[in-house]
Amino acid sequence: MKKLLLASLCATLAQAQIYDLLIKNGHVLDPANRRNERMDVAIIGTKIAKVAKDLPASKARVVVEAGEYYVTPGLIDMHAHFDAHGAWLNLNPDHNALRFGVTTAVDAGSSGADNFEAFRKRVIDEADTRVLAFLNIVAAGMYGADVENDPKQMDVAKAVAMVKKHRDVIVGIKTAHYRPADWTAVDNAVKAAAATGTVTMVDFSQKPGRSYTELVAKHMRPGDIHTHFYGRLTPQLDENKKVQPYMLEARKRGILFDVGHGSGSFWFRIAAPMIAQGFLPDTISTDLHKNSVMLPNA
Repeated sequence: MKKLLLASLCATLAQAQIYDLLIKNGHVLDPANRRNERMDVAIIGTKIAKVAKDLPASKARVVVEAGEYYVTPGLIDMHAHFDAHGAWLNLNPDHNALRFGVTTAVDAGSSGADNFEAFRKRVIDEADTRVLAFLNIVAAGMYGADVENDPKQMDVAKAVAMVKKHRDVIVGIKTAHYRPADWTAVDNAVKAAAATGTVTMVDFSQKPGRSYTELVAKHMRPGDIHTHFYGRLTPQLDENKKVQPYMLEARKRGILFDVGHGSGSFWFRIAAPMIAQGFLPDTISTDLHKNSVMLPNA
């Protein structure tokens, strides 16, 4: 008898449950739970209470009609630049990420070992957005060619020490914009990442004696990321617009390919044939910065 009363009470409470927010009729994309259909999402406090079809609007304090929208978990942008008071290309994460559904954003090397702590205090610790970071192998960060092309700025030990001190938010090492025809920037970034158990994100343009083939075959490790891979600075297609064999080999090795869209790093004439041949990106990111946030792309 007691069990029947308890079951009856639980059923009554469930029927009487009031949701703080009910998102109605949205197309729910929830890969973790294999959902890809129109459903309702009910929220109590800060928790999702129920995901189901045809939840009654009468049981919700606030109802949002989402029939024209996709409803997803918070998005992750793994290549963006966030520091409104830092280098010229950076933006504010809460204004430019969170309000567009990006709940986790990764700053891709805006700061290095010399200025990361200021960046953390000013931006990461103050943002409502969850901000993580790739530490630039250049100690001064992305502050122009004078420092970004200076091998003396690429101190592996200094980068390693900074990652270990802030391992809760630093997820890897970034190298970018290095113009000399040698491997100093890439190799030092990989060394720092290996020493800290993290990954390397590489923004790369090939030079005589420094080929893209050699980058993905010899200098990058499984789990390392080439960003801007649909861009024009690396030869991913042959003269017949076929995916180069070394791209397929690199993927087999475990090299990851990130879009890093930006204002000039995504070329449809490269992306379209690669996608048609089944070579899709591992991750899609914005490379959001002041030059890309409002401008059209190539």
